[in-house]
Amino acid sequence: MELTSEMVGTLLLTLKLASATTLILLAAGIPIAYWIAFSPSRLRPFAETLISMPLVLPPTVLGFYFLIAFNPAGAVGGALASLFDLRLVFSFPGLVVASVVYSLPFMVQPLQSGFRSIPASLAEASATLGKSRFQTLLRVLLPGMKPALLSGIVLSFAHTIGEFGVVLMIGGNIPGVTRVASIAIYDEVEVLHYAAANTYALILIGVTFSILLPVYWKRSARIW
Repeated sequence: MELTSEMVGTLLLTLKLASATTLILLAAGIPIAYWIAFSPSRLRPFAETLISMPLVLPPTVLGFYFLIAFNPAGAVGGALASLFDLRLVFSFPGLVVASVVYSLPFMVQPLQSGFRSIPASLAEASATLGKSRFQTLLRVLLPGMKPALLSGIVLSFAHTIGEFGVVLMIGGNIPGVTRVASIAIYDEVEVLHYAAANTYALILIGVTFSILLPVYWKRSARIW
């Protein structure tokens, strides 16, 4: 089946959401993972628990509470609308916010493992040379954990592409605005358009396979 303009728009919207979510997660995930990896705070287990909850919670649970919180009739949604003229319910920005929270553990956990895998002596040597923590992070820690960075980026991107429950709850199904590929597949199956659903599904399979293969290829190369 040939790709229609609607299909192309849906696929591009999906890639746009995955790209925006991954960039935000990378910027937020590095400091969060750094704090979790090295902080002696007693609050650390609580932070790890909160971050990991999307791994086990049904997506519709998160989507439901996002819908309640960001509703313009509610306190948070009303404040965002009045102060910043920002509406998150049934909008692309809402999809991004929900996707960032839902995919957060897929970025933080690989980065956290990467930080902990680096010998403490490297950071100590950097400190003795007069480097600040920020300089040590940029010049010593991050370059030494490139595989963890790659894993976090790839897993976050791929996971966002496959989201369904969260994006459906907070974004609905608005063509060109919030209708991503996972929702489009569900819609096509509902009306028995299996050919269209198969086209979407095959493209997503190809994209995710192409994204994940380099990660596992590198891991295999390091083993051998």
